[in-house]
Amino acid sequence: MAVKLRLRREGTKKRPYYRIVAADSRSPRDGRFIERLGEYHPLEDPSRMTVDEERALHWLRNGAQPSEAVENILRVTGVWEQFKPGDKPKRDRAAAGEKQKLSKKAKAKAAEAAEAGDDA
Repeated sequence: MAVKLRLRREGTKKRPYYRIVAADSRSPRDGRFIERLGEYHPLEDPSRMTVDEERALHWLRNGAQPSEAVENILRVTGVWEQFKPGDKPKRDRAAAGEKQKLSKKAKAKAAEAAEAGDDA
């Protein structure tokens, strides 16, 4: 399931406010969502933004993709600076105990190199 952080429109006609939600990317804009992360009130002067930083960081670190508007809100509130997009957890195959998948030719070359190293 692909999770997106996006805005969900609430409020009455011509008086919108938005909730920042984590939702499945296939669900409609104002449809089902997984978790509410904050609010954005654009009509107030100055506009009011509240974000649950801990939960937003949790979703970002687990691969949720923010929409452009949500990314801008996260930048303004300072959450985006705490999350560095390049700092996603990397899986290390050696640490996980997985063996490298080698072709037959590569295995033969590795065996020959090991034998040549033993002889020297």
